[in-house]
Amino acid sequence: MKLSKSFYVKATSSALLELVPETKKENLDFELPLYDPSKSLVVDLAVVGGGPAGLAVAQQVSEAGLTVCSIDPSPKLIWPNNYGVWVDEFEAMDLLDCLDTTWSGAVVHIDDKSSKDLDRPYGRVNRKQLKSKMMQKCITNGVKFHQAKVVKVIHEESKSLIKCNDGVTIHATVVLDATGFSRCLVEYDKPYNPGYQVAYGILAEVEEHPFDVNKMVFMDWRDSHLENNKELKERNQKIPTFLYAMPFSSQRIFLEETSLVARPGLPMKDIQERMVARLSHLGIKVKSIEEDERCVIPMGGPLPVLPQRVVGIGGTAGMVHPSTGYMVARTLAAAPIVANAIVRYLGTEKSIRGNELSGEVWKDLWPIQRRRQREFFCFGMDILLKLDLDATRRFFDAFFDLEPRYWHGFLSSRLFLPELLVFGLNLFYHASNTSRLEIMGKGTLPLVNMINNLVRDRE
Repeated sequence: MKLSKSFYVKATSSALLELVPETKKENLDFELPLYDPSKSLVVDLAVVGGGPAGLAVAQQVSEAGLTVCSIDPSPKLIWPNNYGVWVDEFEAMDLLDCLDTTWSGAVVHIDDKSSKDLDRPYGRVNRKQLKSKMMQKCITNGVKFHQAKVVKVIHEESKSLIKCNDGVTIHATVVLDATGFSRCLVEYDKPYNPGYQVAYGILAEVEEHPFDVNKMVFMDWRDSHLENNKELKERNQKIPTFLYAMPFSSQRIFLEETSLVARPGLPMKDIQERMVARLSHLGIKVKSIEEDERCVIPMGGPLPVLPQRVVGIGGTAGMVHPSTGYMVARTLAAAPIVANAIVRYLGTEKSIRGNELSGEVWKDLWPIQRRRQREFFCFGMDILLKLDLDATRRFFDAFFDLEPRYWHGFLSSRLFLPELLVFGLNLFYHASNTSRLEIMGKGTLPLVNMINNLVRDRE
């Protein structure tokens, strides 16, 4: 029976994957103004990587009249992954027109008996609209584009030489690494041992689904779908996964099975098996799949060397929320900080260059309060890494019982260390006695490490 159940799950996983269409890469229909290497101009800023953070900085620096070159192997390619954000985060950045769907709230299913309604609107980012909006502004501002991959960077006293795989060398006063988790140019001097958030998602047409189309499913920790598969149930008990779902209509839905954080990360195959078991239990029959996505997001780990000659933003600069995996809203909000610093230091009468300039930008990106905030988030991640399914449920039962300003602020990186300490005390107060013992037992060593790191980190 054990063998036959295991075979059934694997067989249905294969059947689901057979519905996945061949990857079709969609490009924006733009004529890009290209960088002319024959002119040998030194641009003020070269942005390596054409993701949301890199384009946002390119757009804002070029608005100030500085020369910018964006370097990316596929500059017109629409970003492949789905981005979900709290509506208030995008509203604060005047990007509401880049949300294609919004829900009035969200729901968290702790288990079969307990759910939390979150009164906070949630939205899905329209990737095509967001990239189009940014690219159009970049083009209007005079940004030049170069389609290539950067091989290496050679630094001189007042400029850097960016060597590309097509033989072109681009000269720039400032280099921004926005290549994400590849950490292409930004240097690290400590062992890199992050936790990993791993997820498998499908945008599908289904016969029906049981979810309210007015609410997105932020987390579904229920495991009743694994009752008939002892092996999967045991694996899920040790390292749990949850369902994240965006219902667009009664027949169209985005479904994603997610491992919040684990070290090492869960195998994608394991995640897919759990998703198939869940969909079968929920009675969701997939008719077709528009697209699928595989996400592996490093979380936590050390910050890059601060400061260093290459400036970073986004995943390459350690900006992923170590407890949640969130990044897109945080990095878009950080783009003006980086852009303003570059404009300020290049545009001053004393006009600094080289290591001094990049050092000032890094200082603005990672001030002491942001480093302390991240240290607390890493402490949270270290606790989450040690929680099994039951303990994870108890943790989030208390977390979403907090006053909204606390869990809003934690998820959106709006709380700094003094507020985070109050947040931690409130969480401990709301937790059950069992959860308190778990937090104390599993959090003592991470707490000591956090305190040591905070003491060592100075302005």
